[in-house]
Amino acid sequence: MMMRTTFAFLVVFGVAPLAQADQGNPNLKSVDAIAFGPNGLLIIGSGTQVVAVDTGDTKATDWTKSEVANITEVLAGKLGLSTKDIEVRRLTVNPASRRAYVAVRNLKVKQDIILTVDGGGNVAEFSLENVKFTRYPLAVGTASVTRLTDVTWAGGKIVAATQAGDTFGSRVFAITQAEKDAKSVSFSTETYHVGHGKWETKAPIICIMPYEDDGQTGVVGSFTCTPIVRYPLQDVESKDKVKGVSVVELGTGNTPRSMFAYEKNGKRYILVNAARNNKKTAFGTSGYWAAKVDFTLLKETTNVNEKALWRVKGGNFQPNTDRVSVATEFFGVHQMAKLDDTRALVIRDDKGTMNLRVLALP
Repeated sequence: MMMRTTFAFLVVFGVAPLAQADQGNPNLKSVDAIAFGPNGLLIIGSGTQVVAVDTGDTKATDWTKSEVANITEVLAGKLGLSTKDIEVRRLTVNPASRRAYVAVRNLKVKQDIILTVDGGGNVAEFSLENVKFTRYPLAVGTASVTRLTDVTWAGGKIVAATQAGDTFGSRVFAITQAEKDAKSVSFSTETYHVGHGKWETKAPIICIMPYEDDGQTGVVGSFTCTPIVRYPLQDVESKDKVKGVSVVELGTGNTPRSMFAYEKNGKRYILVNAARNNKKTAFGTSGYWAAKVDFTLLKETTNVNEKALWRVKGGNFQPNTDRVSVATEFFGVHQMAKLDDTRALVIRDDKGTMNLRVLALP
């Protein structure tokens, strides 16, 4: 049983019951976050709702292409646009098929589109015109969700990180997927921001990933200034008050962009890519970089929160631990997703050209 004194959340029921799944077009105004659940289930965060789409994309394919050069030009061309007319917003990989899904914004009409890239480098549009989907509106009593930052699948649930317009601004929704009578809770996070030296409730979690270890399920989140924090999902009930546990600080002045866990040579790691908020103090060759984090830091119970480990020390950014390292192969990576057990798929800035590349996990 998880110790309630270890975490603290203010938990309220936060999603209206759902009707059965619909067939048609969910008519999304935006694609703010995308991730995959099991069996080709595409999870889309859009404004104040989460939409789960049955893609039917479950046939495993091989990824034989090591690079798609000038991917922004390729994606824009598929939409009949120039590179200046699009913004690549999100990248994820369907683990069932290994097909990449890319959320792209048409800046001319302010509309988001989802494109796919297969292992041969072929680009297609994923049409939402006639799909089976279930819609999960997000609500916190009378308060509205003002921003949705990320989604994931964890512990058999759809999980969405948001900022809500109430006293506790940062809220996470955990939704038990169902065609009707969906059950969910939303909890307000209280987190020790190591770089700020204080407990905070309003800063939203920027990116999340599932956490499963020793029978415990939850999510791991990261914020601007990049503390890495674990939160529980199981045993969270209405009116619980539980705190997150900050286990490591990657460094102030960074905004995380995505994160995932993987195993290499019998050890587990977390890969987090981030952007320097002040590009004048960029690490290595780019303001975009990635940290390789020892997964066992998530098990810490003593050196947490006020005592959490710092990746660097002093103003000269000297390493403070060998449990976190900079993944130099990932300099310049704007978007990344886990492709399989040994590789990541990334969109990387290579001397001014954005290329889709397959990189070995560090």
